[in-house]
Amino acid sequence: MVSGMEERVANPGVDAAGPGPDLSGLVRQDWTQAEVQALFDLPFTDLLFHAQRIHRMHFDPREVQISTLMSIKTGGCPEDCAYCPQSAHFETGVKAEKLASVEAVLAEARAAKASGAGRFCMGAAWRNPRDRDLDQVCAMVEGVKSLGLETCATLGMLTQSQAERLKDAGLDYYNHNLDTSPNYYGAIITTRTYQDRLATLDHVRTAGIHVCCGGIVGMGEGREDRIGMITALASLPTHPESVPINMLVQVEGTPLATGTAFDPLEFVRTIAVARITMPASVVRLSAGREDMSEETQALCFLAGANSIFYGPKLLTTANPDRDRDMRLMDKLGLVPMRDSQS
Repeated sequence: MVSGMEERVANPGVDAAGPGPDLSGLVRQDWTQAEVQALFDLPFTDLLFHAQRIHRMHFDPREVQISTLMSIKTGGCPEDCAYCPQSAHFETGVKAEKLASVEAVLAEARAAKASGAGRFCMGAAWRNPRDRDLDQVCAMVEGVKSLGLETCATLGMLTQSQAERLKDAGLDYYNHNLDTSPNYYGAIITTRTYQDRLATLDHVRTAGIHVCCGGIVGMGEGREDRIGMITALASLPTHPESVPINMLVQVEGTPLATGTAFDPLEFVRTIAVARITMPASVVRLSAGREDMSEETQALCFLAGANSIFYGPKLLTTANPDRDRDMRLMDKLGLVPMRDSQS
């Protein structure tokens, strides 16, 4: 006779109470909210155990993909995203600037590569780029690509033809986050619909560009909204190759400047559920690391995060400097990812 403990080890999707959440580690796109909730409801240690086990099925657990993010056009964005210091709707002290020169971007890209980055991301505070702006952005993409770096951009909404131009220039990844659940979205953004975001993701995917898409936690949402966000991401026709999970950075002047600090263990849970539901995607421990303890970040890596941003700034907010990150990675026995696995 097989004991209950032996059965759980042999078949981790089953517990003494009967069938449990899917912990097979197989890629699937039909996750339901009930299934994702069942993952969130697992005991913390069980959740981390299974997240790490599934992580090892698809990745080298020691490797962390290193990216650098540069703001190529800062401030003055017409969107009203409640978390964003670059919105023209809020007084945050961030001034609108012109699009950076190609030479300035390539200088930053060279420095990023010398510091160990494998991917260089370029972000512009636009609702959507004008076609004439894309001439310069495409030149940036071509230049960064020629340095031997993976290229990523986040420029707002795209048309199909714009996505195809970026693909022709050599863009590897396009970042366009869902931000939160469909139900909570209206409390955070009113100038762009959820469907607008999905349409841009479809244009990017159709153009043959890899998708970088995740969200933000700690914006006053409930767990049901974190469940909804992960369900939306894990139910896309193709999972995003890169899934950034951001912790809200509270910036003075934005509507979300005040509020209770988000529970770090709930953040780790969100990372773990993202790993289990999107097992072959790179899960990026993204914004908010400046205020995270080493212990919280270590738990995130244990939960399946395998990507970070290097450098002292993420667009306009603080990020740990390279030396601090290298010391933490050394403590944990982590190394830069040799080649992209997504």
